[in-house]
Amino acid sequence: MTEGDLFGGVISQQNCAQKLSSSPSHNRFQPLADRLRPERLEDVVGQPTLLGPEGRLTRMLEQKSLSSLILWGNPGVGKTTIARLLAQASGLVFVQLSAIFSGVADLKKVFETARNLARTGGQTLLFVDEIHRFNRAQQDGFLPVVEDGTVVLVGATTENPSFSLNAALLSRCQVMVLHRLDDTALEALLTRAEHLIGHTLPLTEEARVTLRAMADGDGRYLLNMVEQILTIKTQTVLDSTLLAHYLARRSVLYDQNRDEHYNLISALHKSMRGSDQDAALYWLARMLKGGEDPRFIARRLVRFATEDIGIADPHALPLTLSAWKAYERLGSPEGELALAQAVVYLSTAPKSNAVYKAYQAVCHFADKTGSLMPPAHILQAPTPLMREVGYGKGYAYDHDTEEGFSGQNYFPDKIPRQVFYQPTNRGYEREVKQRIEAYTRLREHKQQP
Repeated sequence: MTEGDLFGGVISQQNCAQKLSSSPSHNRFQPLADRLRPERLEDVVGQPTLLGPEGRLTRMLEQKSLSSLILWGNPGVGKTTIARLLAQASGLVFVQLSAIFSGVADLKKVFETARNLARTGGQTLLFVDEIHRFNRAQQDGFLPVVEDGTVVLVGATTENPSFSLNAALLSRCQVMVLHRLDDTALEALLTRAEHLIGHTLPLTEEARVTLRAMADGDGRYLLNMVEQILTIKTQTVLDSTLLAHYLARRSVLYDQNRDEHYNLISALHKSMRGSDQDAALYWLARMLKGGEDPRFIARRLVRFATEDIGIADPHALPLTLSAWKAYERLGSPEGELALAQAVVYLSTAPKSNAVYKAYQAVCHFADKTGSLMPPAHILQAPTPLMREVGYGKGYAYDHDTEEGFSGQNYFPDKIPRQVFYQPTNRGYEREVKQRIEAYTRLREHKQQP
C-alpha cells in the first residue's frame, strides 16, 4: 500500500459486512488498512469540510465539475483513497503514479494513453502521490495536459504546496486541505476493525484512549497498531502501561527543512510574545523531540530577546546568550534545560518592540535622506585645514555642562530633529521613557533664545 493510501474514515458496519461477504479476494494476509478501505465517498469520515453534505468535493461532484486538485495533508488521512473514489464517482479512468518511483518517461507514457482515451470520449484521472517530489521542470510537464483537459490531475502532498509546487501548476489546481483524524474518526476506525475481526480489542477504556493518542491522527498507523495488538499472546486485558510496552508511539511529525519547521518555530515565537510560558515550553519540546537543531532555537531566542523585549528587560539578551553558551558546553539533553530556562524567562518578561520599530523607521528615513553630512560641530578636526573650514567649531562637550547634557543638535543641518524611538511604560523601559522625557524638556530649555 502506498504512502497516503488510507481513507481517513470508516464505512458502516452494514457496509463492512457486505464487503466481507461479497469480496472473497480479501484474505488474512492483506493489511488491515487495505481490507477496510472505503468503497464509496460517503463512507469516508474525518474530512467533513470536503466530503460532508456541503463539502467542496461534494459540490463539485453534484455539479459534475471536478477540476484538477492538490490534496494536502499528513500521512494516513485519506488522500489516495479519496482520489480513487473521486475517479469512481466521476466515471473517470483512475491511473496512479508515485513521484518517488516515476520519471519523465513514465509521465509521457501516461499522457499518451490519456490522449488516446480522450479520442474515444473517455477521460483520465491521474493521481500523483508525493507530487512535491517532482522537480520544477517535471511539474511544468503537467501544464499542457491539465489545460487541455487530457487529464484531471489529483496530486497528493504532505508538504505545503506554496513552497513545494510551481506557481503555474498551483494556479491550475484547487488545493484541498485534509485534516488529521480527530478522536471521533479514530474511534470509528477501531469499531470498524473490531467488527471485521469479530471481537473487541483486549484494552481497558484508558488504554483505548491511549491507543488513539499514539496514532496521532494517522488512521493507517492506528490500524497497523491494531494488527500488532492481535499478535500479542496474552490473556491479560491491556492497560495503558502494557500497551505502551508492546507498541511504539508514532514519531512526532516534524521536518527541519519543511513546513512543520516553520509552523512550530512560529508557534514558539508567538507563544513567548503572548507571555504563555507553558505553551512556549510545549512547542520547544515538540521541536527538540522532532530533531530540530537546538542551536537554531537558541538563535531564534536571541532574536526574540532583541525584537520583542528589547530595553523593557535589559537582562533578557545576556541571559539568552548565556543559555546558548550553556547549551554549546553541555550539549543534549542537559543543555536543553538552559534553553527551557530562557524560554520561560522570555515568556514572562515585559515586552516591547519599541526599539525594533524605531530601527525599522530610521532605516526607511535614512534611505530617503541619502548621504547628508553630520553637522560641522560634531565632525572630527585632526588637521589645521579641517579646523579652518569649521570642523568641530562650536562643539559643546557634554561633561563640561552642569547637567552633563548640552542639548546640541546631532542630526544633519538640513533635517529637523526626528523622533523614532518611543518607549513603552512596560518594565525597565518605563524608566528609560522618563529619562528621555527629562532630556527633551532640558533640550527645549537650552535651545530657547
